[in-house]
Amino acid sequence: QMRLVESGGGLVLAGGSLRLSCAASGRNLRNYAMGWFRQAPGKEREFVAGISVNGGNTDYADSVKGRFTISRDDAKNTVYLQMNSLKPEDTAVYYCNNPQRQTPYPWGQGTQVTVSS
Repeated sequence: QMRLVESGGGLVLAGGSLRLSCAASGRNLRNYAMGWFRQAPGKEREFVAGISVNGGNTDYADSVKGRFTISRDDAKNTVYLQMNSLKPEDTAVYYCNNPQRQTPYPWGQGTQVTVSS
């Protein structure tokens, strides 16, 4: 079973940057597409960014295009999310998972991102 552990969140001023990491264990990430999701208080979890096997294709929610970059290091079994030009509306708990699975892997604890204005 895939186990996912997110890290790298924190408190940052608007306009700042953060780099999130998602470390996987139990499965070899190189065989799977992966993505980042987020859930703000009182809202449903939403897709943020996705990356294909081998990293050849990426996809982003309109709200983060041009500001966020997803990448992967299969040798480290890790997926990253570089977040630049952060806005208060990016405040949420961020999670990683496989966006192509009908039933997601068990969700990790997520990592809190708080952007103050």
